[in-house]
This record gives sequence, structure tokens and C-alpha cells, in this order.
Amino acid sequence: MVEANTPRRAAVVMAGTAGLGRACAAQLLRDGAAVTVCGRDAGRLEEAVTGLRDLGEVAGERADVSVAEEVERLVEGAVARHGRLDVLVVNAGGPPPGDFADVDLAAWDTAYRLTLRSAVTAIRAALPAMREGGFGRVVIIGSSSVRRPLEGLVLSNVFRPALAGLVKSLAVDLAPDNITVNMVSPGRIDTERVRTLDARRAERQGTGPEEVRRAAEAQIPAGRYGSPEELAALVGFLAREEAAYITGQSVLVDGGLVPVLP
Repeated sequence: MVEANTPRRAAVVMAGTAGLGRACAAQLLRDGAAVTVCGRDAGRLEEAVTGLRDLGEVAGERADVSVAEEVERLVEGAVARHGRLDVLVVNAGGPPPGDFADVDLAAWDTAYRLTLRSAVTAIRAALPAMREGGFGRVVIIGSSSVRRPLEGLVLSNVFRPALAGLVKSLAVDLAPDNITVNMVSPGRIDTERVRTLDARRAERQGTGPEEVRRAAEAQIPAGRYGSPEELAALVGFLAREEAAYITGQSVLVDGGLVPVLP
């Protein structure tokens, strides 16, 4: 929690109505930030804001992060509401599943807008306020596909590593402004997205989702799926003052699933 004489930080969490985004919003609220979350569905957005309100000051904005104008409006609205912006959590629903032969050009365009362009748009919109305040923390929610391609997720395998390149470039450019840029890359976290992918794999294999999950957990050294809160704890730390010397990093939160060297 922040001390009484510490200015309250203002944060934006994209796609913050469920799963990883909502867990990140909850963590930032517990840490004392005023948080703006967005979502495409008005009902889910209202439910999320109501559920988060007990933790602190939270506002909701209806926005589709694949639409550049709506992302810009989201960020500009948060700055207008709080007079500052200190933390940006870049998050979006995963791009559609499929192998290279399964996805058409329209799916490639959708994945680009959702995964890569949304991040670029949000960061561009956030930088003026962060520079003015002399402080900024950008945390991008990535995927373990930045380190190892995932079966049946060619769009993620292409665009998530592009985000890693963006993180490295911006870390160098923005460090003199006291703005850090990092990526938190989940492995198998117990979210609706992962459960949907498990169900899809089960259908293709002619088995059940529970069997798919047990097989996946057997490959994870920790022996289980992670929780959204475990990933959010790292996001919360990277958003703090104490994380000022950590930038340009892509940190796996995967229970040891992807044992790669840096």
C-alpha cells in the first residue's frame, strides 16, 4: 500500500474485465493505484468494475483494443480523469488459434490489430503524460510463445515475439525518461482462454478437456496451472518505484515449463 504522503498513481489496464487483465487491475488497486479498465462488452465491464470497487478507485471504459481510436480514447480519458498516467498494462485477448494452413489473411489482419497495433497505439498515447510526470511503467502481457512456438497458435507465435522486439527497443529509448518497459509472459495460466484452448485440443484428439489438462500439467515442473493472481503479482512489482532498474525484460511466468536460456 502507498503511504499517506505519496501521490496516488494512475493506471490503465487494457482488457481488464476478466482473467489476467482483471487480476492485474486488482493487484494495482491493492497497491494503491487508481485504475481504469476497459472491455468490449458493456455487461462484463460493469460487472468487473462493481467487483473491483471494494479494492479501490476504479473506472471502466467501453473499448475494443483492436480499434486504434478506442484505445486512444481510453488512455486520454484516464489522463483527463486523474491528471496523470503512471502505469499502462497492455493486454488483449489472445489471437485466434490455428495452424498456418487454417488461418486466412483476414485472421492475420485481426491478430495484428489485436496483439501488436493495440500495444503500439496505447504506448504512443500514454507517453506524453508519463514524460510530463517523470515516471512511467509499461508492462505488456505476452505469452510463452515469445520463447518457444506453441502448437496450433501460429498467430501468437508471430505477433507475441514482435512485442518482445518492441519492449527491447522502447526500453533503450525511454530509460532516460524514467519509463520502464517490460513483458510478463504467461505459460499455462488457469484462464478462460486456456480452458477454451484445452477444449479445442480435446475435440481434435477425441478426448476430454480434463484429460488434456492432466497431460499438460504433467509437463509443467510445478505440476499445475498457474493462477492469474500469481502473474499479477509480478506485474504489480514491475509497476512499483522499486523496479526502476528493471527494463527491457521478458519474464516467463510458467512454472518452469519453458526451460530456455536468456
